[in-house]
Amino acid sequence: MKASHLRRGMNLWPPFLFAGIRVVELSDDYRRAKVRLRMHRWNRNYVGTHFGGSLFAMTDPFWMLLVLHHLGREHLVWDKAGEIEFVAPGRGTVTAEFRLTDEHLDEIRSRTADGGKALVWFETDVVDATGAVVARTRKQVYARRKRRGNPVDADVPRTV
Repeated sequence: MKASHLRRGMNLWPPFLFAGIRVVELSDDYRRAKVRLRMHRWNRNYVGTHFGGSLFAMTDPFWMLLVLHHLGREHLVWDKAGEIEFVAPGRGTVTAEFRLTDEHLDEIRSRTADGGKALVWFETDVVDATGAVVARTRKQVYARRKRRGNPVDADVPRTV
């Protein structure tokens, strides 16, 4: 799928649309993504800062999507775990950027070459307009090569 089509679709996806999350960049080579969250009255918490669920949601799918597009159909790729650390109150517009490197992909390919699984952690900072860190997220991505003839490895989502 063309990155521009996926970006537009994600911007219309109800969990992003109604939270005020906007994918502002998804590179054609699926190596970079940038996401923005503007403060609205519907995504503020009780004390007037960004709702933590929205901060985490804005970072949720991207590492899995970037890895999936590079490993292709011969691998299963899932989100396995996620963490968020709230560093400072988030106000105004916040952004998060994702950059998938050759080193990330080489590590996953080498760990899955023999049929084993790779569990790789990716870190992303959510920053405000001044560049100050509002939250740090970590996502663990699960990947392994598909096994031929295994019904669990069909292109139907299942838990890992």
